Amino acid sequence: MNYTEGYGLLKGKKGIIFGALDERSIAWRVALACKREGASFVLSNAPVALRLGALNALSEETGAAVIPCDVSKEDDVAAMMEKVKAELGSIDFILHAIGMSPNIRKSKPYDDLNYNWFQQSLDISAISLHKVIHFADKAGILNDGASVVALSYIGAQRIFSKYSDMNDAKALLESIARNYGSRLGKRGIRVNTVSQAPTITSAGSGIKGFDGMFTFAEKMSPLGNPTADDCADYCVTLFSDLTRKVTMQNLFHDGGFVTNGISEELMNDLFEMHARRDAENGEDS
Repeated sequence: MNYTEGYGLLKGKKGIIFGALDERSIAWRVALACKREGASFVLSNAPVALRLGALNALSEETGAAVIPCDVSKEDDVAAMMEKVKAELGSIDFILHAIGMSPNIRKSKPYDDLNYNWFQQSLDISAISLHKVIHFADKAGILNDGASVVALSYIGAQRIFSKYSDMNDAKALLESIARNYGSRLGKRGIRVNTVSQAPTITSAGSGIKGFDGMFTFAEKMSPLGNPTADDCADYCVTLFSDLTRKVTMQNLFHDGGFVTNGISEELMNDLFEMHARRDAENGEDS
C-alpha cells in the first residue's frame, strides 16, 4: 500500500472515529487511512483520554473536529450525535475502537474480579457499541448503506488468561454487532467486528503478558501479525462500497492465526527449549 496516495475508496464519505489516543493507536492509523482515501470525519474519545493523549495533533493533520464523549453516559452519547449532525450532517461510517478493563489495570485475577469494575469493562468495551449505534440512529445521522466496524479480539472465542474479563467484553461486543446488523440490514447498513491480532499499541502494551501473546501469535501466523496500518487498510475496505453485502460478521485479521494449528517455527522453538532443558538435567536428547 502506498501510504501517501490512496485509491479514493472513501471519497465523499463522512464518519466518526472513536478511540484514537496516540500515533500507535489503531484508531489513529484508521483516521490517517480514511483521510488518504478521501473521507471526512470527526474524532472522539473520553475527556480523560483527551488529556492523556495527543488527539489534537491528529485533528490538525486530518482537519477533523474533536468531540469529547464519555460513552458510559447516555446523555453524553446523545449530545455528541447532535454535535456530529451539526458538523457533518449525516455519516457513512463509524469506527468503534473503545476498550478498557479496570480489573486488568489493577491486576485482579479472573476468579477474583471486582464486579463494579467488571461492569465498567462491559459497559465501556461492549455496551458502548449499542449506545453509539442507538443514538446515531435516533439522531437520524446514519445514512442508508452506512458501515459500522468495531475492533475485537480472538479472546471472544478462545480464552487468553491474561486478557481476563476482556474475553467476556469482546464476546458481548460481537453479539451486539450481530444483533444490530440484523436490524439495520433493511437499510443496507452493515455492522461487523474485526478481530485484530495482538498489535503494539498503548492499550495492548498495558496488558500483562502482552509480549508473550504477541510473540506466540507472530510465530503461529503464516503471514505474521498485521500492523495497525494493515488493520486500518482493512477497515477502509469495510467502510467502502466494495463490501456492501458483508454484515454481522466477525472478520479475523490475524495473518491466519485463527486457522493455523501449529507452525514449524514454533515447533522448532519448542524442540530447542526441551533440548536445553534435557541438557541442563543431564538427560540424553
